[in-house]
Amino acid sequence: MVGIIVVFSNKDNAANIRNLLVRNGMDVAGVCTSGAQAVHYAETVDAGIVICGFQLRDMMYKDLREYLPKEFDMLLLAPPDKWCGGEAEGVIGLSMPLKAYDFINTMEMMLANLERRRKKKKKEAGKRSPKQQALIREAKELLMERNHMSEEEAHRYIQKCSMDSGTNLAETAEMVLSVMS
Repeated sequence: MVGIIVVFSNKDNAANIRNLLVRNGMDVAGVCTSGAQAVHYAETVDAGIVICGFQLRDMMYKDLREYLPKEFDMLLLAPPDKWCGGEAEGVIGLSMPLKAYDFINTMEMMLANLERRRKKKKKEAGKRSPKQQALIREAKELLMERNHMSEEEAHRYIQKCSMDSGTNLAETAEMVLSVMS
């Protein structure tokens, strides 16, 4: 789940930012006044965006960025003299005073980028390494040779064992090889 977390020392500022986001159809996972609270909210979601000011009650924005998981981006809202672009990785800055149009467009861009990264990560997670592919191929060949199965039957057998044992296909293929060798 993707979460937007709003963090400002001044609770009214945080509420105003949250209201602006909600009016524009974005869900806000949490509103808080300290970095520690923001880190707590960040642990409850898979990825997201933290919107914050330059200085929080208990830390600076750079400190908060270090404590956040890498799946999080940060949108820093600060006066131009406090914000220097490119200082911290994963931080985008908007200068104050804030223009609602620029803020919403930036948020939409950040959310689209976050979703694109999540899809890419999910797609890459489904790919098997050459070593895993070789294990699966070897287990199928062994099943085909010893149990006179077709390749499809051997593959289905490994898949079923994988689902029954709660392991991935490569781990199951390794178990099949160790048992049958």
